[in-house]
Amino acid sequence: MSREHEWVDEEAGPVVRPYAVARGRTKSASSEVDLLAIVVSTGQPAPSKAELSAQHRRLLACVAGRSRPVVEVASDLGLPVGVVRVLLGDLLEHGLVTVRPPRDRAAAPSESLLREVINGLRAL
Repeated sequence: MSREHEWVDEEAGPVVRPYAVARGRTKSASSEVDLLAIVVSTGQPAPSKAELSAQHRRLLACVAGRSRPVVEVASDLGLPVGVVRVLLGDLLEHGLVTVRPPRDRAAAPSESLLREVINGLRAL
């Protein structure tokens, strides 16, 4: 039995606590890992000194080949955002991912436009 499967119960799902996944850490090593930051894998091989857990590898697979927001990655992995931020900080230190800040708010649609879209959808 592989180590990855010993932490999963068929009916209950993962049985390891989030703080154990993050090795007891609550803050990311990097301040770049914002909730709405965009993450993508660099495609670089992991350095020999890197101690990557199964969750690190799952996270890398989740962002391989496409840019994704941190919050979306957390949702797909079924992990709390805080844990994902810690794991991303580790991967960032090893050069395995790049992190871009979220889009400029000036480029985002205005609140009035979004309200018009919502009202239009409700009218359907």
